[in-house]
Amino acid sequence: MRTPRTIAVVAHQRKTLGGGLDELRRLLTGRGVEKLIWYEVPKSRKAPKKVRKAVQAGVDLLVVWGGDGMVQRTLDVLAHEKGGGKIPVAIMPAGTGNLFAGNLGIPTDLAKAVDIAFTGERRRFDLGRLDGEHFAVMAGVGFDGAMIKDADGALKDRLGKLAYVWTGLRHVNGEAPRAKIKIDGTDWFDDEASCVLIGNVGRITGGIEAFDDASPDDGWLDVGVATAQNAVQWARALGTMAVTRSDHSPFVRTTRARRIDVTLESKLEYELDGGARAKTKKFTAEVVPAAVQICVPTTQQP
Repeated sequence: MRTPRTIAVVAHQRKTLGGGLDELRRLLTGRGVEKLIWYEVPKSRKAPKKVRKAVQAGVDLLVVWGGDGMVQRTLDVLAHEKGGGKIPVAIMPAGTGNLFAGNLGIPTDLAKAVDIAFTGERRRFDLGRLDGEHFAVMAGVGFDGAMIKDADGALKDRLGKLAYVWTGLRHVNGEAPRAKIKIDGTDWFDDEASCVLIGNVGRITGGIEAFDDASPDDGWLDVGVATAQNAVQWARALGTMAVTRSDHSPFVRTTRARRIDVTLESKLEYELDGGARAKTKKFTAEVVPAAVQICVPTTQQP
């Protein structure tokens, strides 16, 4: 694989990994890159503008530094922009969860992550799209969306992954609204649901293996509905996920789809890849096959 001549870095200033951004710069320039374009943003919401500039500059490689929020914002732009899907993306997993990177086998080791950017395999992966916005890991509503919303910000900064556990415990006895779900145009679920998850990968928040058969390059999205409504039922559901398949739990139902239409009895917050979004009563999610190109480890790389 030839060395990329022009590389753009889009980095979240508040995220850390290894020796930090100075070490990233040193590792990249040490590879003989002809041109290095450098963007830093104070929050992931500021990333799309910089990503668009990188696409317009015609870069050979885009390096994204941050967590799942930065990755989601970056891939959303690439999936929308003409030619964006052809630009390889190298993920430097500097966030709290790093779920997408983890599912792809990208380590939280800066030197190894940079090596993958230059010597790893470049593979195409699917994205999900919910009402026009792309996601790489999952979309969720209900217990999951409320949990993410409360965990965002200062609490997540202080507690990391524990923020999700802490806020999750506050929501386990919440009301479960009725949800109607259509799978590829056919009726599939019509009952009370405490959580609706749509996954592009298997491992989600907290390292839970929610979708045992999920793969981000199979052209499908995995759908899960949880009906657990109290701490005891959630403990049983999560315990089942920990020792066997998630769909073995009596409080979990799963399937696969290319399009999912969800109608809720009342408005709930939803989330995309760990980022809270607005309340909604109705949304549609669909798979976008082979939407982006990501640098991942080869079978020979440790």
